[in-house]
Amino acid sequence: MSHPDHDHLRQQVRQAYGAVARADAGSCCAPNASACCAPSDASVAALLARGIGYAADELAAVPEGANLGLGCGNPQAIAGLKPGETVLDLGSGAGFDCFLAARAVGTGGRVIGVDMTPDMVSKARANAHKGGYDQVEFRLGEIEHLPVADATVDVIISNCVINLSPDKAQVFLDAWRVLKPGGRLAISDIVLLADLPGALRDEAAMYTGCVSGAVDIPTLEGFMAAAGFRQIQIQPKAASAEYIAQWAPGRGIERYIASASIEAVKPEKS
Repeated sequence: MSHPDHDHLRQQVRQAYGAVARADAGSCCAPNASACCAPSDASVAALLARGIGYAADELAAVPEGANLGLGCGNPQAIAGLKPGETVLDLGSGAGFDCFLAARAVGTGGRVIGVDMTPDMVSKARANAHKGGYDQVEFRLGEIEHLPVADATVDVIISNCVINLSPDKAQVFLDAWRVLKPGGRLAISDIVLLADLPGALRDEAAMYTGCVSGAVDIPTLEGFMAAAGFRQIQIQPKAASAEYIAQWAPGRGIERYIASASIEAVKPEKS
């Protein structure tokens, strides 16, 4: 059954990220922007992207317009992708991480991006066509209820998206469903380090801006373990503070949240 509060939050996120997708490249971080993203100056955005784990050759390898600066880490760095694997990106945006994954899995692999914002899916599809990525496809859908068949995915990646979900437990349950036995999670996302002050917690822009939807590490571990995942590792990155501070300059949000690498495995046998 649909939860009215959840639907309201999803609609806020769709509106915020739809506006980012429709904006000209580099314009998503105007004052009071409600989506988490890097500063509008392209050189600063590239510098910060490298600071959270992307190499210069990765930034240069994807189609222009695919990197909207919306991430908080580099899931490729922990995914260990292999040629021929099937990769699923939760909240794929304009396709940046999908295109990098495609380089790793090769023409014999497959990459599926799922995003609930129609404008993002359209933008990603256009980028895939522009870059000639025949092994990459983008599907419209919610990450809590993935439009993907059971046990068909080797690796799930995601970059700063699960914090936006109002039902994170369901995200991991459905991730478990679509992963093959032995499949793995390789996620970059935001974790809560300390309780947010009420003013930040209750501000709508702080939710769509990847701040107030974050949960602490024990809660996240609990969701993952309850879904059946094992070998759970969640590692916050202190170096992300400078990057995160750019999302809401002067608000001090870097004291309360951090980017983290999140890994887990679906056991070969339940």
